[in-house]
Amino acid sequence: MKSLFARLAATISELKANPNEVLNQANGEPVVILSHNKPRAYMVPVETFEAMQEQLEDYRLLQEARKRMDDESVPVSIDELRAAIQEKSAQGVEQA
Repeated sequence: MKSLFARLAATISELKANPNEVLNQANGEPVVILSHNKPRAYMVPVETFEAMQEQLEDYRLLQEARKRMDDESVPVSIDELRAAIQEKSAQGVEQA
């Protein structure tokens, strides 16, 4: 059997019979849901799921940053940058 990423396991039948009891026993930690003694799903608290999503997004951004580090750089002076920003700002005002 593969490693499980939860200390608590519950069968689908146990979850259907008393979901609140399973949640209470989990004490805020993930629960692996079993069907015929095989993992079918994980149930995680909302806070844990949201933190996982944020970490995944951070990882994606890190990968994108690493990919862009190999891109060719373009030298730009601060004055050129300011002029470009002012020009875009002026264009936005004209379009409104």
